[in-house]
Amino acid sequence: MIDDVLGEDGRSPVAEAPLPLPLEFEAHYLTNQEAFHEYALSFLGTNDLAEKAVHRAFLEILRHWSALLAESDLQQQTWAIMRRTVIAESLLGFREQLAAIDSGIGLYKALGNLPPRQFDVVVLRYIAKYDTKHISWYMGVTPSTVDYHCRKARERLSPLYRRATKQKQEETL
Repeated sequence: MIDDVLGEDGRSPVAEAPLPLPLEFEAHYLTNQEAFHEYALSFLGTNDLAEKAVHRAFLEILRHWSALLAESDLQQQTWAIMRRTVIAESLLGFREQLAAIDSGIGLYKALGNLPPRQFDVVVLRYIAKYDTKHISWYMGVTPSTVDYHCRKARERLSPLYRRATKQKQEETL
């Protein structure tokens, strides 16, 4: 997998990493790859998706390696990167499944068509029931940015909600 981190030119496609890779990074990879893979597999369900997520996570870790080494909690920081990567991959798969479901009013398709950040906020807030603080941590944005994306998503979805509510009222009359 370490060789997979490098592009055809011998450099990381994410960060211009000098060759050879930092020894500490390789050791960190070898120490954590199996646990990261098992974690990703438990969420994503297939070996291919888990490998893809772990690969993306280690590319991100490599990109920030110098800064991560300066942290007192390297393991915690790299685990956070792994969690965010798995959550992002999981949300992507969920988004595709959601768009294929028929709600009768087009809600699921509309959710699937939201911009990525709006979609993530809506899923994390209304389906996963996370609070703003946790959503902001997962997404790496401020709580006010989470609130902004949630408000914008509700604005995009409100015509569907109003139409469904109106139809329901008409059916009861």
